[in-house]
Amino acid sequence: MSNIERQVVATQNGVELSGLLFLLFLALKLTGFITWSWWWVTAPLWMPIFAVLAIFVFTACVYGLLSWVGKNRP
Repeated sequence: MSNIERQVVATQNGVELSGLLFLLFLALKLTGFITWSWWWVTAPLWMPIFAVLAIFVFTACVYGLLSWVGKNRP
């Protein structure tokens, strides 16, 4: 494999599953096959962000709880 081929392979980006789902839902919505709200059509775009934020908040709460329990032990 030449240096140029390695560079091309290293810079290729694939389409994620969420992007494909959004495109599928968008096409189905625009053609009238589904009558979902636009919130659900665009959900594959914002749901991963929400999931990461939810995991962050959960982790921060567990850390805070464990820290509080550790400080209040006799």
